[in-house]
Amino acid sequence: MRFYIVDDDSAVRAVLHKIIEDEDLGELVGEAASGEQLTSSFLNFKGVDILFIDLLMPIRDGIETIRHLLGSFNGKIIMISQVESKELIAQAYKLGVEYYILKPVNRIEIVTIVQKVLARIQMERSFMDIQNSLNKLMDVQGTRIISEKERSWEGICDFLLTELGITGETGAADLINVLEYLYSCEHSYTFEHSFPSLKDIFRQTAKRKLGSEASDLEINREIKAAEQRIRRAVLHSIIHFASLGLTDYSHPSFETYAARFFDFEVVRKKMRELQEHSLPADSSTKINTKKFIQIFYFEVNRLKTDH
Repeated sequence: MRFYIVDDDSAVRAVLHKIIEDEDLGELVGEAASGEQLTSSFLNFKGVDILFIDLLMPIRDGIETIRHLLGSFNGKIIMISQVESKELIAQAYKLGVEYYILKPVNRIEIVTIVQKVLARIQMERSFMDIQNSLNKLMDVQGTRIISEKERSWEGICDFLLTELGITGETGAADLINVLEYLYSCEHSYTFEHSFPSLKDIFRQTAKRKLGSEASDLEINREIKAAEQRIRRAVLHSIIHFASLGLTDYSHPSFETYAARFFDFEVVRKKMRELQEHSLPADSSTKINTKKFIQIFYFEVNRLKTDH
C-alpha cells in the first residue's frame, strides 16, 4: 500500500514514516508540510491508498484540504491532531475521514488502525474486481477505458503542475492550451530535433482559443497576455524550487525538476535572494519560456509512458 503524509511537524512525519517502514505496512510515496498545493489528481497519480493529514496547519488546514479533495480522491484519509474538540472531530468524520488519531501518535494505535483501513481497501477492491467482470459481460468496457484515459491525462498535467508549484497560477491553463496545440501538430514536427518557434506556438494557441472569427488585434492581445501569464507562472516555479532547495536540498521534487526545467545558476541566484530577503524586480530574473515549454511537453510525454 502507498502512503502520503501531510503535517507541518517534521518530527511527526518522521515517526509515521518509521512506523510504516518498520511494520512493513507499505511505501511512503511523499510528504508535505501543508495542504496548500495538494490536489486529488496529484494524489491519485501517485497512487496514494492512505493519506495521513494533520488538522492544524498553516495556510490551509486539514479540514479545508479534505473539502478540496472531497469526492475525487480515490484513497482513504486518516486525520491526526492534538485537538480534542468533539465538534471538529465530528466535522472530520462527516467529511469522510476513516479515523481520527490524537497526538502524540502511538505505534500500536497507528498499526491497528492502518491494518483496519487496509482490510477495508482490500474488500472494496475485491468488490470492484467483481463489478468490472460484470461490466465486461455487459459490454460497457469501452466507455470505462475512455474515462480512465481522460483521468490519466488530467492527472499527469495536474501532477506536474503541482510538482512545479504552479497549480493555482493563471498561466497553468495557458500551459495546458499550449500542450494541446503541440499534440495537435505532432505529425508536422519531429520534436526531438525541431520544435515550433515560440511565436508560432503562442499565435496558434491564441487562434485555437479565440476561434476563427477573432481579429488580428484580439489575437495579438491574447498572445501578449498569455506570454505574460506563462512568464509569471515560470517565475513562480523558480521561486518555488528556490524555497524548496533552501528547506531541503535533497527533496525529490527539487532534485528531479529544478535542474531539468531551469539553469541551475538561476535557481541558485533566487535562493541567495530569498536568504538575503532582497528579491529584485521580476524583470531581472532570467526566464527561458521556450525551454520551459519544451521540457513541460517532453516531461508530460515521459510521465504518460511511465504511467
